[in-house]
Amino acid sequence: MHAIVRTVAALQTKFQQAEIMETASYGKVLVLDGRIQSSQADEFIYHDALVHPGMLTTEASARTALVIGGGEGATLREILRYPSITRAVMVDIDGEVVELCRRHLPEMHQGAFEDRRTEVRHEDARGYLERTTERFDFITIDLVEPLEEGPACMLFTREFYTLVHDRLTPGGTMTMQAGMTKVGELGFFSAIHRTLREVFPVVAGYQAFISCFGTPWGFMVASRKVDPRGLPAGAVDRLIAERVPGGLAHWDGVTQAHCLALPKYIRVALDAQTRVSTDANPLIVA
Repeated sequence: MHAIVRTVAALQTKFQQAEIMETASYGKVLVLDGRIQSSQADEFIYHDALVHPGMLTTEASARTALVIGGGEGATLREILRYPSITRAVMVDIDGEVVELCRRHLPEMHQGAFEDRRTEVRHEDARGYLERTTERFDFITIDLVEPLEEGPACMLFTREFYTLVHDRLTPGGTMTMQAGMTKVGELGFFSAIHRTLREVFPVVAGYQAFISCFGTPWGFMVASRKVDPRGLPAGAVDRLIAERVPGGLAHWDGVTQAHCLALPKYIRVALDAQTRVSTDANPLIVA
């Protein structure tokens, strides 16, 4: 529950209901279809967790990146902190939400939309990946969960992850948000993990506590080569020092080790899902 000070802006787009509100505890928040997506006060935790485990796991310093979703522009912002990045493409189907965030959430995007390395496209991400022949060193999927008939529904499938895999460079990585990891709510997280394992040789689930969500939140990192679980804390800190000028507000070697060390009840759930037939959840594996 959050105390709402005022509604900054609201609109119904072709795809979803979008609101930007000011809260008493967390500042401005982006709400899509009634669900908080990020807050001004703690979005750095979410976006650090989403971006940096993948960017630090690429075999070499990433030069090209693709953001699928990410309307606030904060995911794009974190990628652009790497001087090695020469091109960052953001594909978000809902241009009205992106423009809403561009106008009313400068605290989150911090000018990322105006960066000369940025290209923003408003189209279906699956169609974009099917048409493009470009390869990316890093791809991140920052989408709302797949409500039936929602805009993201077909972006949580084995075929879509295969497209992502095929658009990565050989040493590239992908990350994504993967839903709640609290007790009793692991179905989405474990199904995503199982599906990714059908496509990628390396898949690591992890979590971070997002205060404004009021729950631990799951993420996935997947690659063809490097396993982030094999990077000791000191190596992660050296990579951050080499690749990210000024360091990071949340993520470092100790944080990565902690987030990747999933508790036993989650590991058991992931192992159980691995043994389930791939026909069990057509939304996730179709």
